[in-house]
Amino acid sequence: MEQPADAFVPEKYLWTQDDFDKMGWHDSQVHAISFGENGDLLLDIDYIFKWAAGATHFRFWVSPCTLVFENVYDVDFDLSYSTGGLAIDQLSRDEIQPIEGEEDLVEAGDRAWTIALQQGLIQFKSAGFRQFIRARPLLLNEQALEISQRGGISFDQKTGEA
Repeated sequence: MEQPADAFVPEKYLWTQDDFDKMGWHDSQVHAISFGENGDLLLDIDYIFKWAAGATHFRFWVSPCTLVFENVYDVDFDLSYSTGGLAIDQLSRDEIQPIEGEEDLVEAGDRAWTIALQQGLIQFKSAGFRQFIRARPLLLNEQALEISQRGGISFDQKTGEA
């Protein structure tokens, strides 16, 4: 697919919890979920960087990404999946309020994370995340990449910086 001369270039190709306030995952498609080494939770997503107004409809700058939450615990999935995939509605984080007597069970800096999907919730505790942008964003009429455009399902933790 040929890209316009004014192609969107991400500020960087590796994002972390320090960038949380600049990021948004609304309508990002989740292609796969896995548990990795060291208790990591990995999501293979299509991240929407930017909406672009077209003549008659919006277009979207989208990249395949690996979103890795590090050392997760207290994981709870509550999903109602039928067909059509999973899409993120909102990703939020909150301070953890330890139960009295269990303060030493919470690591310093850990947060309670909620991934609100249009099909349910994923909740867990973790210190943070890294999001690897695996390829330059493509300008699409849809909010998700075709499987061939994204190189299949991947949990690769390498960036696609050109």
